[in-house]
Parts: sequence; structure tokens; C-alpha cells
Amino acid sequence: MKDKVTMQDIAERLNLSKNSVSQALSGKDGVSEDTRKLIVETANQMGYVYSSSLRSPAPAARRAGTIALIASDFAFSMKSFFGEIYLTVEQEATARGMNLQIQSISQKAAEQLLIPGILQNPSVEGVLILSHITTDYINSIIATGKPTVLIDHHHPYIHADSILTNNRFSAFEAIHHLAQLGHRKIGMLGNTSLSPSYYERFEGFQLAMNELGLPVREEWILRDAEESAIYMLKSIQSLEEQPSAWFCMNDGLGFLLCSTLQQLGVRVPEQVSIVSFDNGYLSQISTPTITTMDVNLKLYGHKAVEQLMWRIDHPNEPFTELLLPTKLLVRQSTGPAPE
Repeated sequence: MKDKVTMQDIAERLNLSKNSVSQALSGKDGVSEDTRKLIVETANQMGYVYSSSLRSPAPAARRAGTIALIASDFAFSMKSFFGEIYLTVEQEATARGMNLQIQSISQKAAEQLLIPGILQNPSVEGVLILSHITTDYINSIIATGKPTVLIDHHHPYIHADSILTNNRFSAFEAIHHLAQLGHRKIGMLGNTSLSPSYYERFEGFQLAMNELGLPVREEWILRDAEESAIYMLKSIQSLEEQPSAWFCMNDGLGFLLCSTLQQLGVRVPEQVSIVSFDNGYLSQISTPTITTMDVNLKLYGHKAVEQLMWRIDHPNEPFTELLLPTKLLVRQSTGPAPE
């Protein structure tokens, strides 16, 4: 049995060069911060013993204290999407030696601007706000003076760091995927008034349609969509002509649209293709499975904690917005446009 873990062992575990491992463990330049963090964490997990000539960067990354994670009751109920972000935030906080306190905000508390009691605790160094609550409520949290980072939300009247999906470019990519399959009659299904994210996806849809020179037909732009089987059936039945493809702003709408079309005898994707957004559970269990834009939820949690730690140490730096990329997952719901 091997007694001592070497840099070569760590390099082989991570499929990196020994030189990269050496640079990370010695605190030298040459590797990204994310790679350095991964190497240090792996070294600690494997039981690597630092030599006297090397300094361990791990203790510098750890700190005492507490961060708070705040979200609406509704956001916490959406376990399939926000649950993984929460778990990653918890893991990241623990890895940095921080405690994490969770607070759910009711609609009544938001309307009355009731600040959670945990923010009165001086040990709470910063706040993560998950998704949208209300603009006034979020600003009341920021007014406490606690460094704050928003996750999956921003607004012109909110002055704080935000970790966001690149909604415009992701929607743009989804439309280009449909165009590459020969689709020219493309509709959009969503509710642009629900959040800035949905409106940005609509803007990405428009940007792609304009660039491709495709007509945007108003009857195929459903901007007040509801995640309701009744709404979906009435809306689709009211159309004199169907587009050959739909872009849906989330997987719930994509799932309902797919089932409604099939209920009406429309074959997916032979007659109509569907692309949705988020890569949630519904896109995976749908028949056929739905092509979707995958959001890296773990990256959300990692970057949110990383930015909050930086903000705590740099309270006077300009606020930033970090746009995270998505990945197109091509499944069974998209195919060549019908002739």
C-alpha cells in the first residue's frame, strides 16, 4: 500500500500536468483560480502532505463566519431547479469554513418589508438572494449594509452583484438550432412579464429571427403564456395556422405544449418541433424528450459563493454581473422542418 501521496498522483487523478499541480500547491501563477481551487481540494481529500518548501493555500481560502441564503417560499418550492443551487451553495460555504443559514420569505413578509432576524446577527457577513422576491424587498435587504449577491435575478433599480444565465444568447442559439433544421415558421411561448430572464429570452428570440431574416408573426408570439393545460389547449386551437417549430421559455411550457399538440393529433417532431429552456425534470420525462438549453446549476452555486466572498473583501468595488453559458441538449422533440 502506498503511504505518501505525490504531486504525480494528484495530476493523474485530475488528468492535469504535474507542473500545473506544483504551481497550484506552491501558490505560483500559471493556473486559473478555479483550477487552483480544484487541485487544492483534491490534494486535501487525498491526504497530500505539504513539504516545508511549499505553503498550503487551503487555509487562506477558509474563514470563520456565516452567510445567509434568502429566497421566496415559491422559489424554495421549485426544488428541481433551485434545489441543486442551494446544495452547491451549502457545499461551497462548508468548503470555505463558513456556516450557512437559510431563510424563506413569505409573500406577506415581502409585502411588509420584514427583514429576517438572522440579518441582525453580526456574524452574518453576507447575503445570497435566490431568484426574484420583489425589488423593494431586495433593496431593503441591501440597505442593511450586508454585502449581497443575487442569483438568477437582476433589475435596473437593484444595485448589487448578480449571477445570471446568458438568456439572450442562449435563446439565440435555440432559434439557430431550429433554423439549421430548416424551420422558417417559428413561434415563441412564454410570459415576458414574470421576470427579466424571460424578457431577455424573448429578446434573444427576436435577435436570432432578425439576423436570420425570418418573419416574426404576432399570432405566434404568446407572451402571456400560463403553465396550464386549459390555457395551452385554447391557445393552440385558436391558431388558424401552426408554426413548424416553437421556442418555449421554460420546460414546463414545453412539456404542456408537447402533450397538447399530441392530444390534437399533431406529431412531434415530424410536424412541429419544440425547444425549451432549463433542462428540468419535465423535459427529460416528456414523450418525446424535449430539446432544451441546459443551465449549469452547480456553477451557479459555486460562482455565487465565490462572488460573495470577493464582495465581502472588496465592498467598494463596482458591482458586476456574471453571465453563465448554457448548453444545447438536442433530444427527440426537434427534427427537420416538414416540407
